[in-house]
Amino acid sequence: MKALSPARTVQELKELRSLTSDEHGAQRVAFTETWARARAWLKDRMADLPVEVHRDEAGNLWATLAGASEKALLIGGHMDSVPNGGWLDGCLNVLAGLEVLRRIHAECGGRPPVTVRLVDWADEEGARFGRSLFGSSAAAGSLNPDEVSGLTDKDGVTLPDVLKAHGIDLDRAPEARGELLHAAAYIELHIEQGPVLENLGLPLGAVIGTVGVERHIVKFTGQAAHSGSTPMDRRRDAFLAAGNMAQEIYAIAARSGGVCTIGSCTTRPGIVTSVVEECVITLDQRHLDAGRLAQMWQEAQDSARRFAQEGNVEVEFSRLWHIEPVPFHPDLIECCDAAIRETCGTGHRLPSGPLHDAAEVARAGVPSVMMFVQSLRGISHNKIEDTRVEHLELAVEALDRLAAKSMGWILRQG
Repeated sequence: MKALSPARTVQELKELRSLTSDEHGAQRVAFTETWARARAWLKDRMADLPVEVHRDEAGNLWATLAGASEKALLIGGHMDSVPNGGWLDGCLNVLAGLEVLRRIHAECGGRPPVTVRLVDWADEEGARFGRSLFGSSAAAGSLNPDEVSGLTDKDGVTLPDVLKAHGIDLDRAPEARGELLHAAAYIELHIEQGPVLENLGLPLGAVIGTVGVERHIVKFTGQAAHSGSTPMDRRRDAFLAAGNMAQEIYAIAARSGGVCTIGSCTTRPGIVTSVVEECVITLDQRHLDAGRLAQMWQEAQDSARRFAQEGNVEVEFSRLWHIEPVPFHPDLIECCDAAIRETCGTGHRLPSGPLHDAAEVARAGVPSVMMFVQSLRGISHNKIEDTRVEHLELAVEALDRLAAKSMGWILRQG
């Protein structure tokens, strides 16, 4: 039997889907019972390997196969999903990495030339509190507990309280930085979540970097008034200003070549018989160029202030999160492209629009790269998310080749 079994990865993905999904899709939202159950299942899958398993101060789960050198190759992913998510987003990374870890152990007699570590990052998605990459940003040193301590979920439960329920102290989360002390390279496989590879008819691609992101809360405040007795020209309607923003962000995106999204909208008092007094929207903007990203955010602020003035309402802004564009390491991009070509004959290089933990690791100074596998219809964060089984198996094989090349690269660095 071959040491590497991509078919086993596919079978484990299906098993995880049956354990943590319902008719609406995957439900592995971070810091929930289903997420905890998925992690327990993952640890069971590691039981036959001679790895040291522990959880760090930020809730990241690490499995370490000690090598002849303390220099470490990190293979990362995340088990958490968005609500009603797809069956591959995040967990493919972890389970493919687990299969690579099995192969390395089998062929190296339990002691590879460098240390190999598999990490399941905590709350990559940010689905519950709007703060993506929680665990990896803590390990990278870019998480400020004071900036996120006031975050609440839709039920008003605070992030510190949710973390505490899972044995995590927010104030100690930055101590996870110690996990990257000996990190020499980081690799991550992910579904593309877009249509580029499918349009090209290619199964795999090497990722050159991730786009920058500006993510903010925009709150418009007007005045509640009776919907039947208040003339249209006398209203201070917070929703009107927010509604104007919904169209404006498309114009901003078109001018810049980036993308803009209003992902949520809440109103108060939120009843059918009242003009909206308060309307809160979330704005997500992304671009590969830092200057254009900054310009997009400035244009959004200028537009919001203009619409507020026109509607006789007030507006205020608060940042949810920011990350600059992050290029990946050129040597590892070459390794990734070579692994893909050796696996399926043809390669392609592309940037990533979605966020990934690899961006935080790269920001921390660890040489990093990602590999994408084709997504059918370019759909993700949806129960219909899918990838051909043969492409999933190719991805596991290519990730294994990338791991071997990355280990060789680490050794050559001296």
